Amino acid sequence: MRLKSIQPEVWVIDEHLDRLSDTQRPWLDVAVGILINADGTFLMASRPVGKAYAGYWEFPGGKVEQGETIEQALARELHEELGIELSAPHIHLWRVAHADYPHARVRLHFCKVTQWTGVPHAREQQMFQWTQVPVPLQPVLPATQPVLKWLAQEQSTN
Repeated sequence: MRLKSIQPEVWVIDEHLDRLSDTQRPWLDVAVGILINADGTFLMASRPVGKAYAGYWEFPGGKVEQGETIEQALARELHEELGIELSAPHIHLWRVAHADYPHARVRLHFCKVTQWTGVPHAREQQMFQWTQVPVPLQPVLPATQPVLKWLAQEQSTN
């Protein structure tokens, strides 16, 4: 699996695999949560069985439904996946990037979250773990790898 940057904001994932035409693959907005504990560790989850890239580690989140804001989508997704409650004032949009996977083109809205209510627990039979950079978990979803580099860069400047 290779990650190739063709523009600063677009990552092409597994470029050797067949893709549908761009008109058949619209951009999907995805809200992604980077939950950060007081000790600086962050939460990563494995993709559930039955989804593309099952078993790969990523930050939790999911598709933005029609009529939802990024904050609403992230709060809904993290409640569905982890059983926690978020409120908009504690969701901070950090970066936006595009990933072109063979099965989907996604616009990733990475949000940092430092406060939530409840204790995360797996509600979709996924694994999750609090970790830090360098991340010992493998394999890591290709579009997550640059985010880990951004976090490491931030950590080295703090």
